[in-house]
Amino acid sequence: MDNAVSQRQDFKRQRRTGVLVIAAAMPVAILLWLAVVYLIPPLAGMDSFGGRMLFTLKCCCIAVLFCLVTGVEAVAHERLNSPAFDPLSGFETRRLRVNQRYLQNTLEQFLVFAVGLFGLAGYSPNGSAMRAVLATTIVWILARFVFWIGYHRSAAMRGFGAPGMALSMIVLLYIAWQIGDEIGGFVIAAVPVVAFLVIEAFLFWATRPVRSAGHSSRS
Repeated sequence: MDNAVSQRQDFKRQRRTGVLVIAAAMPVAILLWLAVVYLIPPLAGMDSFGGRMLFTLKCCCIAVLFCLVTGVEAVAHERLNSPAFDPLSGFETRRLRVNQRYLQNTLEQFLVFAVGLFGLAGYSPNGSAMRAVLATTIVWILARFVFWIGYHRSAAMRGFGAPGMALSMIVLLYIAWQIGDEIGGFVIAAVPVVAFLVIEAFLFWATRPVRSAGHSSRS
């Protein structure tokens, strides 16, 4: 029982730290995104749809190189220089486990990021608007790095990378709004956004910590 209480207290401490880390990272990410959007000059050659899609593909290539490929390399070097060279041996260090988790998480998030980035480019008609695509790419890449570095420090510290996932979701919500607006104006545009927020609220509710009956009776 003491072990269960200790685990619950440790979870609460880590969750509290994680929330504070996320809260600290968000304004930094927002300021960086705004700085890129408003301080760099408009991108050249973005008047054509093909030009915008090509630029977005280039952004995805850079993201893959610095976020996915580096993760693959980290795991490969760890295996090359340890008994983990044989993946079936069962040998794992904490560093290797973190790198594997980072790699899997980045693979999942890259799909969300890339789809959103191409959608954002589709609704960015010129070089000025396309700065949002560049800003989103830069923030996402940096968020992946701080997630990775933070994860090696502690589970809570990986929260520094939360703005990257949040940005990808915001971009997709913006695209959903634009699609709805094209179909039927404001009311239809609000439908997918509200539906997603309802699902998100339900997930928060459904996964909330629930006290056991025995714990409640002693409170």
